[in-house]
Amino acid sequence: MTRFSTRAVHAGRDELRELGVHAPPIDLSTTYPVTDLEAGTASFDALVGGQARAGNPIYARLHNPTVARVEDALAALEDTGACVAFGSGMAALTAVLMARRAHGAHVLVVRPLYGTSDHLLASGLCGIEAEFVEAGEIASRRRADTTLVIVETPANPTLDLVDIRAVVAAAGDVPVLVDSTFATPVLQNPAALGARYVLHSATKFLGGHGDVIAGVVCCADEDARPLRTVRAATGGLLHPLAAYLLHRGLPTLALRVERAQANAEVLAERLQAHPRVAKVFYPGLGTVRNAALHWTQMRGPGCLVAFELAQGHAAAASVMREVKLLTPAVSLGSVDTLIQHPAGLTHRVVGEADQLAHGITPGLLRMSVGIEHVDDLWADLSRALEAVPAGVQRDAAAA
Repeated sequence: MTRFSTRAVHAGRDELRELGVHAPPIDLSTTYPVTDLEAGTASFDALVGGQARAGNPIYARLHNPTVARVEDALAALEDTGACVAFGSGMAALTAVLMARRAHGAHVLVVRPLYGTSDHLLASGLCGIEAEFVEAGEIASRRRADTTLVIVETPANPTLDLVDIRAVVAAAGDVPVLVDSTFATPVLQNPAALGARYVLHSATKFLGGHGDVIAGVVCCADEDARPLRTVRAATGGLLHPLAAYLLHRGLPTLALRVERAQANAEVLAERLQAHPRVAKVFYPGLGTVRNAALHWTQMRGPGCLVAFELAQGHAAAASVMREVKLLTPAVSLGSVDTLIQHPAGLTHRVVGEADQLAHGITPGLLRMSVGIEHVDDLWADLSRALEAVPAGVQRDAAAA
């Protein structure tokens, strides 16, 4: 098998030579001619039933060739039999919950995780009872109707790591879904550690340029079929133009992650030494839960850094206001560096008590490090830190 960086460049492009093109074409058709009714009916049944392909795509909600190419590419990068792409990461998670609902209504969830994922699970909108547990409680909390175990590692926003092998062992015959958005397949392959579903918000590192919203689930084909059926029925499809942009981002994925990770390591060390910073959350510093896992189940500490300001919410707001090169915005994984306030933005929908219980304090900022020159990033960030008004008082939660 070729090495990762080579696969990232060539995956999903096998048919291009046969097509006589160099760049993947974009198929924007919403419908496809059916000249042979019997063959068309057979194709319809196959696609609605969850098959990846059929003789005729019939309708874009059922299949699109441009989307199929990027699915093939990501299945190759995660080394799974299949991948199913959706219009967003949340659509992807929703599809898994709906598909698993046929096998039970109880899900075990390890916090912290992305705020909207937390909110969806806690809301019961998908007819699922979500029980939030520590990773060490999974075996004892399993029930006869437990249909899924969900973990995010590295976790959003504190970068805590979860031992995937241990979770899979504790889950027994219950499938495990790992949200691996922060790690990307460059740094982590959960399926190789026993996870049944690997979820990515492809909006982030996989797309990599802040111009596409997408979500993918990488899994075996037998698990992908119900997801395709859900997608066909609910219309959670990925638009082919978005699929094209996502596919275009993959050849540089390894390069982007390697550069951003190198920058993150430097910034984490400098932040740790800064007097305005109370704590830095970064696996490479050993300051997150199960930090040693970044050398075993991962291949590096990653590109995200979180840090807590000693003076709390007002100081965090000041930094967000003062940065000029860094972009104060939600999301992550872009080529430029983004900084945001989890308690006030991405995790606003999580109850305050649950936020605080999992380290999401008023003074916490999460930074997605980009590929700029690290000294330029530090000049901007350190200037913003120094600009925090001297009169700002420490929050009780940061004290």
